Amino acid sequence: MMKQFKQKLASPAYVGFMSSVITILAGLLFGFLLLLALNAPAALDGMGALLSNGISNLNSFAKVLYQAAPLMMCGLSVGFAFKTGLFNIGAPGQYTMGAFCAILLATQFQMPWWVCLLGSMVGGAVWGLFPGLFKALFNVNEVITSIMFNWIGVYLINLIFANLPMTLANYWGATNSDRTADLAKANPDAMIPRLGLDKLFGSTYMNISIFIAIILAIVMYVVLNKTTFGYELKACGLNKNASLYAGINANRNIVLSMVIAGALAGIGGGLYYLAGTGQYVLEKAILSRGFDGIPVALLANSNPVGTIFTALFISYLSVGGSAMQPNFSTETVNIIISVIIYLAAFSLLVRNLLGKAFKPKATKEDKQ
Repeated sequence: MMKQFKQKLASPAYVGFMSSVITILAGLLFGFLLLLALNAPAALDGMGALLSNGISNLNSFAKVLYQAAPLMMCGLSVGFAFKTGLFNIGAPGQYTMGAFCAILLATQFQMPWWVCLLGSMVGGAVWGLFPGLFKALFNVNEVITSIMFNWIGVYLINLIFANLPMTLANYWGATNSDRTADLAKANPDAMIPRLGLDKLFGSTYMNISIFIAIILAIVMYVVLNKTTFGYELKACGLNKNASLYAGINANRNIVLSMVIAGALAGIGGGLYYLAGTGQYVLEKAILSRGFDGIPVALLANSNPVGTIFTALFISYLSVGGSAMQPNFSTETVNIIISVIIYLAAFSLLVRNLLGKAFKPKATKEDKQ
């Protein structure tokens, strides 16, 4: 009985779950110590606000779900590539390209929301294609090429948007020339349907995007774990040479892996901007949401289903942090969230340590 219990403790699923919990608790502890150092009398209230504001009312909870949907897609993008042995640091560029295609189709071509969302998927897939091709054909590290394409994407999008008046806010009567159009004015049909959820939650943040993201996460889980295609992708990630010996087309799978990862990140950009509550700003900076997909994937151990919960958690902290003001500055909140996200990078180390700690010792019967 005890042996079976120890075997369950040593299972990869349990070890992965515990490693994520430990890194999260360590990050929260550091955050509380930081609050004590900055403003001790308000530290307890500040931490309470961080941990409770996300469910304090329906509007806050709706905002958690709204922010979690694109975050989930970026986490799926990074996690999917991880599972196939690739590091998709290009998720921010793919996310941005997906947002660009969605906004362009919505404003310039007046397309419905589902066409815009498909466009965002194609945009992200195309931007993931290039690092995949360089990796497969020339063995160029995907980290290098994807970082370069992040910046190429940002400047290219700013250039195109600046020369398409219909996509900018001032074309529709606003005073901002550095922002894209408000979809509620430019093309209400391009906004993701709310199906009465906004009235139920009493919040304009609420729409069906969170359900779309969850469905895609489940689809990715099935593809990776229940299909021959997924098995081949993971086999290439674990050992490319052995895969080639087994007759698997490794180069094709590398390209397809990056294309799928790019498509997922692109959908994330579409979900965020087609909600109608945010506008793309023509800035010379990479959107950080794609980078946030890295800790989401790490905390979830690159498990698509786990990504659902880790994306909700990161979004929950982000919304909770806004309630810590004015006792704590926005920079303090960002530090706490960043530390928790940063510690997610150590989840692999913690997972290995837990695996060794829970690994059952070989008995004399086992040796025989």
